[in-house]
Amino acid sequence: MNALQSELLKYKRTFMGKLIVFFPVSFAAYAFIMQSTLMQNPLSQINSWAWESLLALIFNWWSMMFLSIGFALFATLVASQEKKAGNYRALRTHNVSPMTIWINKIIAMAVYSFISTLVLIVVTIMTGLILKAGPIPFGQIIGASIVCWVGSLAILPIQLWLATWKGMFLSMGVGALGMIFGVLAASKPFWVAVPWSWAVRMVCPIINIHPNGTILEAGDPLLNTSVIPIGIVVSLVVFIVLTALTAAWFNRRDDK
Repeated sequence: MNALQSELLKYKRTFMGKLIVFFPVSFAAYAFIMQSTLMQNPLSQINSWAWESLLALIFNWWSMMFLSIGFALFATLVASQEKKAGNYRALRTHNVSPMTIWINKIIAMAVYSFISTLVLIVVTIMTGLILKAGPIPFGQIIGASIVCWVGSLAILPIQLWLATWKGMFLSMGVGALGMIFGVLAASKPFWVAVPWSWAVRMVCPIINIHPNGTILEAGDPLLNTSVIPIGIVVSLVVFIVLTALTAAWFNRRDDK
């Protein structure tokens, strides 16, 4: 537990501690500007449409960009910090196994991404209140936020492994490719085979949005909520498996 607390405090003092607030606030600010523009159209003055388009703007970009590029950046910052501090040599002198060190890092990243998710919930609600969008759809906001977080957990060990193994360019490159292929695969039958598409796909029936950003029509197959429990179970299982596999890799890794 002390090792995990140390990881959490370490991240708090870095740029990563600022990013967990910056990302959700920036997405909400973008949605605010876009929504304000949309509301100039008399056809979009209906309250339900205001929330519908606002949530579509926020969560489409959140599930697509933050959970791919953002997580890749998080992993890069974590790996870079340890490399500057001695490539994990100092940590290994504290009588803590390499596997424990690795697992604590992934858990700490998951905690910080969850904090960022909580910030997203708050700023989304605040944005809707400022826009006077009508009754707050708490269920959609909280549900979409949590589903996005759970559905993206498996990306964390992948990105941390890439960043530790080969550095920033590979981690960020895979994150960018993951964002592209995640969107392309999200509406396909094989979406479950692409970790970057899980959050994008599961948020569709919650927010009524297509992965390409358009509002879904009633009866669209993407509104099928059965994908949510499937995606959650798959994500959690793969997260645990990948965390164990990458921890085993880190345990065997020779310092360079």
